[in-house]
Amino acid sequence: MRRSGRLRRTLISMHPHSIDVIASALFAAALVHTFAAKRIQRLSNKFPTHAGLFHLLGEVEVIFGFWALVLIGTMAIVFGADRAIDYAESRNFTEPLFVFVIMVVAGSRPVLSAVLSTLRIAERVLPLPRRVASTWIGMVAVPLMGSLVTEPAAMTIAAMLLAPLVFRRDIPEPPKYFALGVLFVNVSIGGTLSSFAAPPVLMVAEPWSWSSGFMAVVFGWKAAFAVIVNASIAAFVLRKFLVAAPGDEAQALVATAPWTVVIAHLALLSAIVVMAHHKVVFLGLFLLFLGIAQAYERHQNPLLIREALLVAFFLAGLVVLGGLQRWWLEPLVSDLGPLELFFGAVGLTAIVDNAALTYLGSQVQDLPELAKYMLVAGAVTGGGLTVIANAPNPAGMALLRKGFADEAVGAGALFLGALVPTAVAAAAFLLL
Repeated sequence: MRRSGRLRRTLISMHPHSIDVIASALFAAALVHTFAAKRIQRLSNKFPTHAGLFHLLGEVEVIFGFWALVLIGTMAIVFGADRAIDYAESRNFTEPLFVFVIMVVAGSRPVLSAVLSTLRIAERVLPLPRRVASTWIGMVAVPLMGSLVTEPAAMTIAAMLLAPLVFRRDIPEPPKYFALGVLFVNVSIGGTLSSFAAPPVLMVAEPWSWSSGFMAVVFGWKAAFAVIVNASIAAFVLRKFLVAAPGDEAQALVATAPWTVVIAHLALLSAIVVMAHHKVVFLGLFLLFLGIAQAYERHQNPLLIREALLVAFFLAGLVVLGGLQRWWLEPLVSDLGPLELFFGAVGLTAIVDNAALTYLGSQVQDLPELAKYMLVAGAVTGGGLTVIANAPNPAGMALLRKGFADEAVGAGALFLGALVPTAVAAAAFLLL
């Protein structure tokens, strides 16, 4: 009776305008499209005349941007072009721009070689075969490093390092999907040792006065425990494929570069992270980075411009579509008990970006401390279930999909692959 009463109050509190309903319908269409992306890719083989179109519509990174354009077009037709433009310009695109910049800079060869050289030292300490040790460290150290360099940077670096080891065509699909689920979950929870690195934490840190010290004590050590457990399970599952792996292509990333170039790249990466909320500044720093990269082109791999642009397009689409989902999300978040809120946040994160979810939670007045903990813990726990669950996931998807059949990642298979690491993270946040 109590639960049905709460549900009735929630439904009564929903008073959507027509544009809200349209936006939610298009958001649902984008979700369905996401789960059908791999099948759409396969249509290119059946209809070669339109193969290019099916490849485009089967790109996961294109989907939300595509439906966002449909939304803006619909608003222009129904409500007028001025209102559509006003809405588009009212959205905050700082995060998509930041992820674009950080992907390109963090994926540059001097940065990757510096990280890989550091990880090589740690590999020698572990009593494991080298490639198994590399995989374990890549799934532990790099996601936890996200608390310093931000989660998008950690995802980019981890994906680049793990791609030649784990995400290869000769490895069966099920263990690769499990490894992808572990990577996504570990990056999502690995950024909780600080108050500025994980997007869902960043949304609540200022209004709730959560410092980095608070995050490390309340969330961080639990997240670190779950990251280690998940990486250990993944390394065990993958061990036979890793021992039989061909030459370590990641070693090519350690090509010599002048120490001045490496330091310049790391300094720019650090400055961009510090200026993450000031797009004019970090875009200026990015232009300086492009100049340095061009000047020392012989010490660079091809920059990840295309992949980063696709990810930024995806996130921008999520910003446009997600901006009109508040009418049904906020009543749900505000009317749940602590444990219900945790599992509700895990479930909602699978279909709504976890930063958007915690942002709505931060707008709820007088939310109890336990409810705040449960909301954020649930949001980061569910961050690996789908590509849209956490902002860095599209970056990982863009960099790793070539290792999967048809160069496409199935949404259902990713969800199944992430279930075990998600359960480990949930147990850590609820029981420790």
